[in-house]
Amino acid sequence: MENLPNCPKCNSQYTYEDAGLFICPECAHEWTADEQKQAEEAKIIRDFHGVELQDGDSVTVIKDLNVKGASKPVKVGTKVKNIRLNYESDHDIDCKIDGFGAMGLKSVFVKKI
Repeated sequence: MENLPNCPKCNSQYTYEDAGLFICPECAHEWTADEQKQAEEAKIIRDFHGVELQDGDSVTVIKDLNVKGASKPVKVGTKVKNIRLNYESDHDIDCKIDGFGAMGLKSVFVKKI
């Protein structure tokens, strides 16, 4: 059986191909192979300066970030080591910050070291 991509809209694995289109039977989304290629290329996560980030990189926070439930913000200049990229969420970086624990960050608030 062919290795067909998951639906970009609902992430269903039950997609099929018909007349050059990929079709999702669960949400009725239709897309072409060119759209699939563009979507895969768009999954590049970049920092504030446009530098491409990868798993395991170290970054620095460029702005004070308020954290819900915490008494203090994450300060400018806080170094975050060994990040993991998360393509499924708004907060596209998963990390652990000393004094705060595990959290998600947006890549627009960090720069690569």
